[in-house]
Amino acid sequence: MSRRAFIRWMLGLLVMIGAALAGLIKLLQQSVDRQTVGGAQAPDGVALPKTEPGTNPDPAAGSATAPLFSFMILSDLHVSPDDPNTVRHLKQALDDMKKFESPVEALVLTGDVTDYGRDRDYKELKKTLSTYKLPPVYANMGNHDYYDIWIDRKGAFNKDTMPNGKTDWQSRERFQKFFGLSKPYHDAWEKGYHLILLSQEAYVQEKPEVGEGAWYSDEQLDWLKERLASHKDGKPVFIMTHQPLPPAGQDGGSHQLIPAKKFRELLKPYKNVFVFCGHRHQDFQGTVEHYVKESFHYFHNSSVGRVLNRSYQNAAKEKAQGLYVQVYRDKVTLRGRAFESGTWLKEADWTVKLT
Repeated sequence: MSRRAFIRWMLGLLVMIGAALAGLIKLLQQSVDRQTVGGAQAPDGVALPKTEPGTNPDPAAGSATAPLFSFMILSDLHVSPDDPNTVRHLKQALDDMKKFESPVEALVLTGDVTDYGRDRDYKELKKTLSTYKLPPVYANMGNHDYYDIWIDRKGAFNKDTMPNGKTDWQSRERFQKFFGLSKPYHDAWEKGYHLILLSQEAYVQEKPEVGEGAWYSDEQLDWLKERLASHKDGKPVFIMTHQPLPPAGQDGGSHQLIPAKKFRELLKPYKNVFVFCGHRHQDFQGTVEHYVKESFHYFHNSSVGRVLNRSYQNAAKEKAQGLYVQVYRDKVTLRGRAFESGTWLKEADWTVKLT
């Protein structure tokens, strides 16, 4: 072969190789595009940016038989280094969730995340959570998250010297800093569904009259009204409180939501509203009714840290329970989970049809 022929042959070979590489790149790009349809994948340990109203993907486009969004509600963790049982139960819950056949796409903590709201309690909570790869985590405050005012300089629970040189404001700031919030109440969108987390805004150092109740300001309730206005289409919305509601017609007090009348009125215009509370710690098995139907669907969760019987005793110290929620096109299913045994509880199994 002459030198000129060899050069022509080499140039032709380079052209074919270039064309082959271009085709391969195009195929790889198509493969990536197919894998990311419906939402980009987050790198390990990095939460995706939250979507906002108006930019959420339409879940109605999904399968009629597959869940469109699945999340776990953990109530009353009461994490404290002084009670290793609370930490053990939280680990049981987080370990158990890894075994689910369906994903846990958000983790919601509905108050009393700590036992006393102290720095050392939050450090223990952080130490526990940081050892797991978790979905986005959201939380609201419970009355125990304000309890630092009961602790004196010696670390003892002391009613006589309350507030022991501390303030409710400090407790709120500690909670907000831990969860990266500017206020104790907030909301989020996950997989096109709205999570609203309400929090009590004062405790007995600032408002002695509220006792162990959850006092919500007019500002917070106006904020809730504004958030609810985006749900005229009937898409389900999930509202988290800590303390339960009083009986209908009452406005609430210690161990209850305040003001309950206004709260109920705000929800009346909307269908497919789901409200969840904790605080009572009542065992899903053999205690009280955990689902009450009002103008909304009202669920009382059990507890991770301390499951209580009807007499409010932690008799079954081995128990740890939570509520798993899955949203479908036409229904929402809610199932109680026994984390210590890794089993579903037949006493806590509900299917709510969407209207």
